Amino acid sequence: MSTRIPLLDLNPQVNSIWDEITGSIQDVIRSGQFIMGPNVKAFEEETAAYLGVKHAIGVNSGTDALFIALRALGIGPGDEVITTPFTFFATGEAISAVGADPVFVDVNPATFNLDSDLAEAAITPRTKAILPVHLYGQPADMRGIVALAKGHGLKVVEDVAQGFGGECLMDDGWMKLGAIGDVGCYSFFPTKNLSAMGDAGMIATNDDQAAEIAGMLRVHGSRKKYYNEEIGYNSRLDEIQAAILRKKLPRLDTWNEGRRRVAERYNELLRDIPWVLTPDPVPGTRHVYCVYTVRVLDGKRDQVQKHLAEAGVSTMIYYPVPLHRLPVYSNLGYELSVADRLAGEVLSLPIWPEMSDDLIGAVCESIKAAL
Repeated sequence: MSTRIPLLDLNPQVNSIWDEITGSIQDVIRSGQFIMGPNVKAFEEETAAYLGVKHAIGVNSGTDALFIALRALGIGPGDEVITTPFTFFATGEAISAVGADPVFVDVNPATFNLDSDLAEAAITPRTKAILPVHLYGQPADMRGIVALAKGHGLKVVEDVAQGFGGECLMDDGWMKLGAIGDVGCYSFFPTKNLSAMGDAGMIATNDDQAAEIAGMLRVHGSRKKYYNEEIGYNSRLDEIQAAILRKKLPRLDTWNEGRRRVAERYNELLRDIPWVLTPDPVPGTRHVYCVYTVRVLDGKRDQVQKHLAEAGVSTMIYYPVPLHRLPVYSNLGYELSVADRLAGEVLSLPIWPEMSDDLIGAVCESIKAAL
């Protein structure tokens, strides 16, 4: 293949709003307000309106959003938080960072997400929260998780790093991911659906107290400058990043629809390959395909990835080692067969909203030719 196909091409998105972004950056520079300025406040308000929540609190990253959210809900040493082992390390790291213990529950092989049917058996008197991850942009089973949490008096913290704009059909209708549990945590890392040009994150909640505590913790534990009440963090959303994100937010739904179009085309072209399982839509959810991930069966994943690399097609494995197998958690003794199996099968293919049918077809032909 003469043309290399990247895993993600940000150029079409950037080019489409180049003048707006560069203008907003220049406005921030000229204003001299670089920390907690008007763009941060406006972006928080606009995000809260988009998500349908009362509060949105900008922070430095999605990782910071997770551990500040946990602390804002009063979760700490001696507590347990049920979560998935099949996720980026930050999910488990945040639980450990506040002094709590992550309790890993296996995942559903069709959705890659926490298996809500298995979670109840993991609840103990120390359990304080459930932390589902909407992996790859596929919503977790929020109906089952919320029902389980309510039945046991637990908090729900949603890791929405890869799912901004995704939705679940709940009893009150369609709800945005992160607005369903007690707190939602978002990353605006450059590869996400709503992406900054650096690190950035957000906490969303309808809980007034949690919002107040989160807002305090992000600025060194102070409500009033120089009057520190808690040991907090320096975790403020950057003013320039907020200005960039404000230009992108109104276009997010259109970009997510573009990702769905690409995913649907992939599904059509790959469905007849017996050793490839595609991420088909799950009823009652709206996937946003932060990454498009297939399962390559029969031990063929690494061979297929090697062939694609030689053909000029970039791919990625998210994630090659489940959390319970990492050195930091391996001593806990978990045996989670589905997560272990998926780690040897998943392969993420190129996707971005403007990806052409020709490029999608080229990727699929390379997969078919791999064996």
